[in-house]
Amino acid sequence: WTLKHDGHVRVDIFYRAMTPKRKALVDLCGTLFLLLPVMIFVLLSSTKYVGNSWRILEGSPDSGGIPGVFLLKTLIPLFAGLMILQALVEASRHFLVLTGRMNPPANDHDHAEERL
Repeated sequence: WTLKHDGHVRVDIFYRAMTPKRKALVDLCGTLFLLLPVMIFVLLSSTKYVGNSWRILEGSPDSGGIPGVFLLKTLIPLFAGLMILQALVEASRHFLVLTGRMNPPANDHDHAEERL
């Protein structure tokens, strides 16, 4: 949700004064060189871990603990997969802005100070 609505944290010292196309370039590079590689790493490194949990239908070792720990661990690669999908959407959007085929989205963060 935060990524989709551009609410994530970034160093805003230089970014705020950039043109929409320059912002799209920075966001595209961040998506391609930071977000996607990290999420691919999380996805690849968690599959064996989650697979082993499913193989034994892992539950909590504590008495009265959660019986379906394997289901909770499944959220790790699911999260990474969904983030990869959102990153691809964001990268496509930034590419379209860079090439002039899409207008940059209005950003509420740019006008937040005016509302205060």
